[in-house]
Amino acid sequence: MMKEMDPLAAASAIARLAAEHAPEAERARRLPAAVVDALAEAGLFRLCVPDAVGGLEAHPATLVAAAEVVATGDASAGWCVAVGSTSGLLLGYLAEDSAAEVFATPTTILGGVFAPRGRAVPEEDGFRVTGVWPFASGCEHCDWLLGGVVVEGDPAPSLMLAPRADVEIADTWHVSGLRATGSHDIAMNDVLVPAGRAASLFTDVPVATGPLYAFPVFGLLATAIAGVTLGIARGALDDLSALGAKVPGAGGRSLAERPTVQADFGRAEGALRAARAQLFAAIDAAWAAAAAAAGSRLGDAERLGLRLAATHAATTAAEVTTAAYRLAGGSALYDSSPLQRRLRDVHAAAQHMLVAPATWELAGRLLLGLPTDTRQL
Repeated sequence: MMKEMDPLAAASAIARLAAEHAPEAERARRLPAAVVDALAEAGLFRLCVPDAVGGLEAHPATLVAAAEVVATGDASAGWCVAVGSTSGLLLGYLAEDSAAEVFATPTTILGGVFAPRGRAVPEEDGFRVTGVWPFASGCEHCDWLLGGVVVEGDPAPSLMLAPRADVEIADTWHVSGLRATGSHDIAMNDVLVPAGRAASLFTDVPVATGPLYAFPVFGLLATAIAGVTLGIARGALDDLSALGAKVPGAGGRSLAERPTVQADFGRAEGALRAARAQLFAAIDAAWAAAAAAAGSRLGDAERLGLRLAATHAATTAAEVTTAAYRLAGGSALYDSSPLQRRLRDVHAAAQHMLVAPATWELAGRLLLGLPTDTRQL
């Protein structure tokens, strides 16, 4: 039996480990085994797995805070926590025996891509799945990989889960930010996926009955990503604070003694705290509604609150990190400075479709009372 750990206490320790390995991880374009093993042993990849099959079935705020804390050490590690954990949601939609078969050990890691870029043909025992999915974060350290598909004859997208051995990985992840996430393309070519490992997050009713599985799926994904960006920004401000004694050029005064730096630092700190408070308030409101929903779909108000808060947090985090990089001056240019990596990482994270600027349009339409497709809210 694996000893249970407090996820947030474990996240703090792993953040330090991830920071130590960050330069190595960026060169390798994947997380080192020591970091992956620590995350798995701490349970940070099973936060969304049902309790009935050995998961932690945690409050969403725990997931978001854990991803945030790990990201203060290294954004890529925090990102892999967010993706790996939320991938475990699928197990809440599978029959318990199928979910238990997949989640064979407490350190089992799931990953993949929710976007329906594949196709599936029904067969007597399941589905024949073919497709290519980019942005499969952490795929090299996963035991199981999922891909979103359109099933022949069914308009609702579904998710198909296959063992790592049945999935091809193409080395495509050559990027500027979040390099160590190893978000390569994955492919399935005529893979037979049993019906027990397939589900639609749009039309299927979760088998697991806890409030986590009544919580809005896209809201959970968006807030987890936002948590990573908040962690990056917090790390950037900590890096800048550590440079406070630096005396740039021939100025005679340290960074910390300069009024403009003081004002900008205070403004950035205030913005980050406010964005974080809004995010966690929205999570708590949606969780309370999910706990009272008895399995029914939450209303637009709670789901809109999550998406607004997540996009605002990611946007603010990118602005705060950029300000910290700018205030650090020439020191931030060097590979030895974590600030240059944080700048690249936060802008990569903020490009994700769930927290990208298009989210403002979706929110604005709803707030203005216009007809809006809210299926992915």
